[in-house]
Amino acid sequence: MTAPRSVVHVLATLIASNFAMTTPVHAQDEGSYRQQEDIVYGESGGVGLLMDVFTPTGPPNGLGIVDVISGAWFSDRGKIRDHKRAGVFGTLCQEGYSVFAIRPGSVSKFGAVEMLEHVRRGIRHVKGHAQRYAIDPDRLGLMGASAGGHLACLAAVTAGDDTRVKAVAVFFPPTDLLDYGGHRLDVQSGSQMGGIVRRLVFPDGLANLSDQEVEDRIAQICPARQVTANAPPFLLIHGDADPVVPLQQSETMVAALRKAQVPTELIVKPGGGHPWPTIREEVKVLAQWFNTQLGS
Repeated sequence: MTAPRSVVHVLATLIASNFAMTTPVHAQDEGSYRQQEDIVYGESGGVGLLMDVFTPTGPPNGLGIVDVISGAWFSDRGKIRDHKRAGVFGTLCQEGYSVFAIRPGSVSKFGAVEMLEHVRRGIRHVKGHAQRYAIDPDRLGLMGASAGGHLACLAAVTAGDDTRVKAVAVFFPPTDLLDYGGHRLDVQSGSQMGGIVRRLVFPDGLANLSDQEVEDRIAQICPARQVTANAPPFLLIHGDADPVVPLQQSETMVAALRKAQVPTELIVKPGGGHPWPTIREEVKVLAQWFNTQLGS
């Protein structure tokens, strides 16, 4: 089923959506961490893959969180600013975590499979330099929001031994691009969201691909369709008034995880959009959840 024009118009706002409202960074947050910018964690196609590292100014807890920085599958530095405004780095560093804000590249340059490999490369880098960062590589958390949540989910459910994490927490992630809010996106149409998915999955075009081949390729980047019993515990946080990523996307992911008997929690924010003004409260909940999952 192809999404009607009104749904496509709403989905297209993914292009402009951010994780945080336009609120200033709290001074208390900035005092809780030291930030190292533009550390190279890998290279792809002649392009350096970058991350910022946030380390606590207070007592460290010896644990790390990889934060996948992407909005609408773009990972410019503005997305790091959005996570700052949402209190991600301040809240986690106040709990003693080191946070690795990895930027997996943008859809203007890379497809989803390449971005997934970049996330994996970031996780390998953090684990491989765990002694330098003074963290436990076997108790690593993974998080993301919106497109970053999509990539975090996908990396977690398809992980090998070298990229496995202990827990995953995400905000409003797209998880099933074959059933998006009860609608099927048409990647061959001229719609904006269909075009985004086409660029994510078929950067070389759709020529000579059957309908089944198209569906199979899209399914490969749908976290909800890649879940196995090997997935780590998950926390998903989603607003029930999200006009961009339907709540159904988190519900679908939760159903797949629970079917595989993976420990899973879903927090639904009443009236929450994409995002919502008080999202810092839910970031604190996320931090406490990581404390429970990674603390032992």
